[in-house]
Amino acid sequence: MKKRALISVSDKRGVVDFAKSLADLGYEVISTGGTLQALQDSGIAAVSVTDITGFPECLDGRVKTLHPAIHAGLLALRDNPAHMSCLAELDLNTIDVVAVNLYPFRQTISKEGVTLEDAIENIDIGGPTMLRSAAKNYRGVAVVVNPDDYTEVLERLKNNTADEEFRLNLSYKVFEHTAAYDGVIAAYLRDKVGIKLPDSLSLVYDKAQSLRYGENPQQSAAFYREALPNAGGIAAAKQLAGKELSYNNINDANAALALLGEFDEPAVVAVKHANPCGVATGTDTSDAYGKAYRCDPVSIFGGIVACNREVDAAAANQMVKTFLEIIIAPSFSDTAIKILSAKPNLRLLTLDVGASCALSMDMKKVDGGLLVQDNDEGLFEDADIKFVTKKKPTAEQLKELRFAFAVVKHAKSNAIVVAKGTQAVGIGSGQTNRIWAAKEAIERAGPRAKGAVLASDAFFPFDDCVTECAAGGISAIIQPGGSARDADSIVACDKHGIAMIFVGKRHFRH
Repeated sequence: MKKRALISVSDKRGVVDFAKSLADLGYEVISTGGTLQALQDSGIAAVSVTDITGFPECLDGRVKTLHPAIHAGLLALRDNPAHMSCLAELDLNTIDVVAVNLYPFRQTISKEGVTLEDAIENIDIGGPTMLRSAAKNYRGVAVVVNPDDYTEVLERLKNNTADEEFRLNLSYKVFEHTAAYDGVIAAYLRDKVGIKLPDSLSLVYDKAQSLRYGENPQQSAAFYREALPNAGGIAAAKQLAGKELSYNNINDANAALALLGEFDEPAVVAVKHANPCGVATGTDTSDAYGKAYRCDPVSIFGGIVACNREVDAAAANQMVKTFLEIIIAPSFSDTAIKILSAKPNLRLLTLDVGASCALSMDMKKVDGGLLVQDNDEGLFEDADIKFVTKKKPTAEQLKELRFAFAVVKHAKSNAIVVAKGTQAVGIGSGQTNRIWAAKEAIERAGPRAKGAVLASDAFFPFDDCVTECAAGGISAIIQPGGSARDADSIVACDKHGIAMIFVGKRHFRH
């Protein structure tokens, strides 16, 4: 039997040289559609699939390669006499090399205003079928899905070193590629039909970068970006300066951006180990940064700073005084970049901090499974507020309480936040009981706790937190309520003259 190669590609990078080299190695090249035309225009004696199948392309090209003359040549086991005898009886030939890549579905749905009909039309059928047939029979077929592999495939075919291990690797790449292709289609259609939690969940991510290591040097790691258009979030950031991002950098930056999204006014968020250590709003970035820094000048050292307004020279002159890992902002002035670039390792990232992510779900990997939930959107509505104490918070305190509740929502549970104005002055997070979190937050606030407000991410199980608030001088409290012993906390607040509101919304974060 003659050696045959089937080539049909959407991505035509290097395909002409690849086909010419195969022809020089004695392969008959068969092809379809635009690929066939490109090869013939380049002087390659490529044969149309129609000449092999004896059946014309039909249905506007929807049916071209779905034919036994193609798939028998791909799937026949070369070391099975019955298979080879069958091919001979049917006057069919093996196909020994396949180079196929698929209709640009992902690129199509990335276009603004794309219709469902356009998207559906760019779902490839024949391509994945050929790839899967060839990859299943990898011992007999060298299958190439990535143009970057053309050179090595040619070299190995030429030197007869396309061994089983190499072919298995090519097969793996095919199934990875077709699984991702189908996964993007499934995700697109899942969004169209409005299903959030399907019976079977396919997720597709592209490797954005290999990382030096994970949380610790002994752990290998990589960063993957959502394959859907408009992935958003930290994956969409552009780096202007500094060394490459680490695993912990990316994780902390993600936490900072999540909290930053709670604010419309100029705001700055500082994060350390995925917990906020400084948060404030202000008249501009410089003002907000100064307030955020003063929340915890110790913990911000080596932290991540995220801003929702441009970093100008005034803000940069403050930031450059402290060792920071990353600064994220929608933009940096030229002067700010010059100032901050004095620290060559400091990473400067630009990002549309208001952009939404394509896949708005929260996911946590557990051994043997995946926990999936809606993102925790919003804080509470005004209608949710219950004034439960004799003393009512003032309008200014209500503003402070809302700010504090926004911050505590993004601190690891159990969490307590003390705020004054729209500035966090004490944060207690990640404690195994609520009284420890309260003590930590009030202690960090120090004298600033007097007259400040306090937010709790979940209800007070006992009145001990209120007692701690009274000792620290807290003037008002916001919490979800819902404890069997809420009455005890209300009585304690009334005793100490503290205003407290319930909002009925818990914001655990683990």
